[in-house]
Amino acid sequence: MVKDALGRQWQLGTIQVDYNLPERFELEYVGSDDKRHRPVMIHRAPFGSMERFVALLIEHCGGNFPLWLTPDQIAILPLSEKYNENCKEVLSLLNNYDIRGFVDDRNEKVGKKIRDAEIAKVPYMLIVGEKEVENDTLSVRKHGKGDIGVMKVPEFATLVEKEIKELLTF
Repeated sequence: MVKDALGRQWQLGTIQVDYNLPERFELEYVGSDDKRHRPVMIHRAPFGSMERFVALLIEHCGGNFPLWLTPDQIAILPLSEKYNENCKEVLSLLNNYDIRGFVDDRNEKVGKKIRDAEIAKVPYMLIVGEKEVENDTLSVRKHGKGDIGVMKVPEFATLVEKEIKELLTF
């Protein structure tokens, strides 16, 4: 049994001894004593426990998954469509550091893209405009915290790597 963030108890995996089903299906075997015996059935339910665990994790985190677990760690937000190709190059560089994400190349204002990434609970938003392209940098925002500064790609990758290591160190 485990408790969720609201204090409710949930059963995860189960292993049960079943005397009923062997009787119901008239199951028998011949033992070493040459006599017929009714077997005892053992049930295990690891599959249901996986779904329950994921549901508890989503509820516990409120959708704010740890950085190492979240499907998209970054959203790269170009200020306009003329920076889309540069953003795709940045994504490719970050993929080399095993950082997962996407380029939001929709024809929307950057404020809407930031709001949408915040609602989707993407941990980091990387804004790319004229200054960032000229200086080979990224304007970095963190979910729930806002602007955390301007960085080069390797510096940002180190930040992500450090955060993941801290989260995984028990």
